Amino acid sequence: MKYLSITDAEAFISKALQSQQVPAADADIIANLMVQSDLVGADGHGIFRLPAYLKRIRAGGVNLNPNIRIEREQGATALINGDNALGHLVMNRAVDLAIEKVKKHSVCWIGSHYGNHSGAASVYVRKLAEQGYIGIYMAVGNANHMAPWGGIDLLLSTNPIAIAVPAGEGPMVLLDIATTVAAYGKVKVAAQKGESIPDDWMIDRQGKPITDPQRAAEGSLLPIGAYKGYGLAVMIGLLAGALNNAAVGKGTIDFNVHHDLVTNTGQTIIAVDPSAFGNKEEFVSRVIALVEDLKNSATLPGVKEIRVPGEGAAKMMAERKRLGIPVSPELLEALNACAKECGIATLNL
Repeated sequence: MKYLSITDAEAFISKALQSQQVPAADADIIANLMVQSDLVGADGHGIFRLPAYLKRIRAGGVNLNPNIRIEREQGATALINGDNALGHLVMNRAVDLAIEKVKKHSVCWIGSHYGNHSGAASVYVRKLAEQGYIGIYMAVGNANHMAPWGGIDLLLSTNPIAIAVPAGEGPMVLLDIATTVAAYGKVKVAAQKGESIPDDWMIDRQGKPITDPQRAAEGSLLPIGAYKGYGLAVMIGLLAGALNNAAVGKGTIDFNVHHDLVTNTGQTIIAVDPSAFGNKEEFVSRVIALVEDLKNSATLPGVKEIRVPGEGAAKMMAERKRLGIPVSPELLEALNACAKECGIATLNL
């Protein structure tokens, strides 16, 4: 496996975006946030997505000079209009506004519409937890890949949710999950590598497992926890989509197919200041105590250790900061094809 340093990855992404007329400052922000996805192992949401983003830019599917603005505001709430900007810029603005409002109100709810795909959900709640706040993120995915429980029509996306809770000097407790058994990005990565997918990820229209990711368009991703995951996806769709006047259900645009259409992606960021409920240091101590209890609990035969949400991502981040981002031969080929199209230097790993 070849590795690409974090610095080189950010520079490559930024140069590619700038070659397509993305302003330099915006390109740098996007590059940094894209690499944050790779750092925690969300490989289907980081530099892997660069070719797709470039396709959308060339097709005129995104606004490269957007007016990202607050469209509605009332107390601790706000609705951001992303003006069809590249999604990372919209969510970066949403997090900045959330930090501003949580400092004033102790809690806030920021919705957004007319955004685009913005990478891993954990990137944005992490930014809040790093400043001592609890962060919650929800989004409507950029393509419908899941049918309602018992149905066959693709009316729901992977609709992710992420929650981050600060834990002092230790790794923050961070959950970042799709409401499907696997994020669609993992299916795309498997397809690129020519690998099969587990038989509990997708089913076809007869309810039979799909293990060939090249056949993904023929079936539906399965929800986590059966009907419970389906129900959770519906609620996230309502809170991040319908509430924000964003696309949801039949109105969702498949950005994998329609590079030129406005997706009107809906996302929500919630921030909470723990000090509103008591002493913040004591809260963090209780978080740490629970983490320690979980880690020290007895295990079933064959289980080496109990893991806590966010622990794996923290280890992955430390490792990738040291080694760089792993780049498969297939991904390297795709990135270098982008480089040639963009007129920038190819990667020599």
